[in-house]
Amino acid sequence: MNIFGKNFKVITFGESHGKALGAIVDGCPAGIKLNKKDIQKELDRRKPGQSRVTTSRKESDCAEILSGVFEDKTLGTPICVIVKNQDAIPKDYKNLKDIFRPGHADQTWQEKFGHRDYRGGGRSSGRETIGRVIAGAIAKKILALKSKIKIIGHVFAVNEITAKKFQEKEIEKNIIRCADSQVAKEMIKAVEKANLNQDSLGGLVKIEIKSMLKSLGEPVFSKIEAELAKAILSIGAVRSFEIGAGLKAAKNLGSQQNKIKEGIAGGITTGDDITITLAVKPTPTIAQKQKTINASGKKVYFQAKGRHDPIILPRLVPVAEAMCALVLVDFLLSPTSKI
Repeated sequence: MNIFGKNFKVITFGESHGKALGAIVDGCPAGIKLNKKDIQKELDRRKPGQSRVTTSRKESDCAEILSGVFEDKTLGTPICVIVKNQDAIPKDYKNLKDIFRPGHADQTWQEKFGHRDYRGGGRSSGRETIGRVIAGAIAKKILALKSKIKIIGHVFAVNEITAKKFQEKEIEKNIIRCADSQVAKEMIKAVEKANLNQDSLGGLVKIEIKSMLKSLGEPVFSKIEAELAKAILSIGAVRSFEIGAGLKAAKNLGSQQNKIKEGIAGGITTGDDITITLAVKPTPTIAQKQKTINASGKKVYFQAKGRHDPIILPRLVPVAEAMCALVLVDFLLSPTSKI
């Protein structure tokens, strides 16, 4: 399915090397101040070609609002926003028509649907996240109007290099989006080294949700942590999700764990801050020659061409923030919400 949410519904569309990508948002209240700049500032944080640790693909990712907004205010009708592709080079992917790339969804999509867009992975590409960021930008506007909630994403670890400080103002000042200005330099060097070796790196992203509202979430099957997990794990490169103490909770004594304020109890927010940690895998497309199989099941060697990120984490930060914003707004607009 390409639909997310119950009360604040989002449909995303488009392929990596197609004509355009975007989102349709239904359920946004009328009268919310919204213009192209609100969406563009979030897209600019996600777009390619930002720095030497991202892909060299040059896309302006310029947002175009087609419907649902008039005189810079939402109408309460479906909002459609598109981003046109400008620097797509499909010829870089012609050799992939009958080859399944290691670490990608090529084989599973081919087996499930019998037909796929092999140009950069089509809809399974990370470029699909443009629609998520568009919808997230709208969700953030609603959150700002109805609460003081802040969603702060940052790169916490690159491979085994881990941040030691949280300096919020430093996050957007360095190209790796780390909240520790000194450790950020080490991370950047590690990415550059991996890139020279025709390889890539993964790591950890943390999302801090501060000034949280009380009473968001539902018991049993719609616990807020369950919905947040679904949202975060739906991002292609994410491989694990932790909230609060996470895995450490398994090693704590009850007397220790009970002292930790995780921001959620019984699936409902307490008003305390929430911390989410997600593990992100290394970019699967690397320039090294690798073994794989083709559409006939024959073992072949594959060497990637084209432009790819040596690390996904910095550009994934705004995507993860967007998904958290979508979950919070969906609960905020629920009939059972007290807000």
